[in-house]
Amino acid sequence: MSGKSKFTSFCTVALGLVLAFAAATGADARSKGKHGNSGEGRPGRFDYYVVSLSWSPSYCAVHPDEPQQCGKGYGFVLHGLWPQYRSGGWPQNCSTSSEPDEATVTQMLPIMPSRHLIEHEWQTHGACSGHDPKEYFALAEDAFSRVTIPQALKTPATSPQLTADDVTKAFMDVNPGLEDNMISVQCKDGGTLEEVRICVDKDNLSVKSCGGRVRNSCRAGKLAIPAVR
Repeated sequence: MSGKSKFTSFCTVALGLVLAFAAATGADARSKGKHGNSGEGRPGRFDYYVVSLSWSPSYCAVHPDEPQQCGKGYGFVLHGLWPQYRSGGWPQNCSTSSEPDEATVTQMLPIMPSRHLIEHEWQTHGACSGHDPKEYFALAEDAFSRVTIPQALKTPATSPQLTADDVTKAFMDVNPGLEDNMISVQCKDGGTLEEVRICVDKDNLSVKSCGGRVRNSCRAGKLAIPAVR
């Protein structure tokens, strides 16, 4: 084979590899878009919401310089209201030119005590809800108000001695209709209570079973649950 023929053959193989890689990359990007991890999604096209409740003392132990949230005596605060797909994953970062106005931010601060968090949650999750900012945050406020916080986790002055199963049962005991397939407990590093997530209907906010990829992340045994300060 001549040098020219070898070069032509090499270029053909190289081009084939490049095209194959591009096709695989494109398919992967489309797959991520479908399952919600690439920033793609169509507003309003999802199956249910997750109401995410953040245990503020755990957050403040790591971020003590957050003046709007830390040192204010918060227990559970609203992290967000997240559109989810039943098969797993979520839409995020849907295209929008809207943003929450000052009145909406002020209204949300008592339960979502961070201006930055409010703005972030709108851009990342709220824009995919199919609602404008005012409607979305009114819905988030309503969803948060429907969750009854167990007495042991309202504003404990000492660290509660609870397992993840104890936390789940405590929420189920005071929230009629809530079952263990509708709630997950999230832990930082497996052992520090971080969040409780409850799945709700996208239309009426009633509790419902969670879809794929909503599961507990806590180890067995007692959790580290920092007291409220």
